Amino acid sequence: MSYVLALVDNLFFQARIQAVAKQIGVEVKVVPDGDQLVSEAVANPPALVIIDLNTKSGALETVRRLCAAETPARVIGYLAHTQTELAEQATQAGCAEVMPQGKFTQELPMILARARGKLEQKAQ
Repeated sequence: MSYVLALVDNLFFQARIQAVAKQIGVEVKVVPDGDQLVSEAVANPPALVIIDLNTKSGALETVRRLCAAETPARVIGYLAHTQTELAEQATQAGCAEVMPQGKFTQELPMILARARGKLEQKAQ
């Protein structure tokens, strides 16, 4: 079964992502650390990976490891809009898209809807 995998420390954002996912009909699994995210993604590749780039679990190293494992999942990272250097590092590490937290929140329904479309394509 396909799903969206997320590495998010902030409980507020976890709840927000879960609520929007439920409305759209997408399963989101939130993991507590980078090791579990990579293990989960390798064992059961998700349609999308969402990473809070400010997570205490070493987000950049997690992105690098995920990309090195060659999982087919698209990786989206979000951060504070002032963190331009971190945004550049995340892109270099392998994030397909890096966006400010506000934009991520605003576009979350569309991001998850796109993932749902990808999930439906995999099921066919």
